[in-house]
Amino acid sequence: MSVAENVLPPFHLAFPVHSLAAARAFYGELLGCPEGRSSEAWIDFNFYGHQIVAHLAPDEVGHRHTSKVDGDAVPVRHFGVVLSMAQWQAAADKLQQAGIEFIIEPHVRFKGEVGEQATMFFLDPSGNALEFKAFADMSSLFAK
Repeated sequence: MSVAENVLPPFHLAFPVHSLAAARAFYGELLGCPEGRSSEAWIDFNFYGHQIVAHLAPDEVGHRHTSKVDGDAVPVRHFGVVLSMAQWQAAADKLQQAGIEFIIEPHVRFKGEVGEQATMFFLDPSGNALEFKAFADMSSLFAK
């Protein structure tokens, strides 16, 4: 598929959680991700049009390493979504109102540079790191 088509296929990501109930509360209720199929060992969620699967695997949860990006200690293992600026701000407001503790507070990184973006990092209840980001100019998503 070419980038010119401007249609991206959904990705699939599986990740470990310590509790399916906590995953349902966080991804389903707080983030508003509709639940798909599930079993006693996993749950599918619609994560902004992408399929993420929380697998019950308590021994594998959490992030352990960081890497410096524009002065921030970014969790190496993380996933997330690129939103519009309005969606990003709404998500930041909702998470702040819910009392979520941020690893990296909502802010704009690479100010005045190619790839300027709004970003925030936070953990799910199992310690998986998520990044929500947004670009005022989406064409700079892959800009060098």
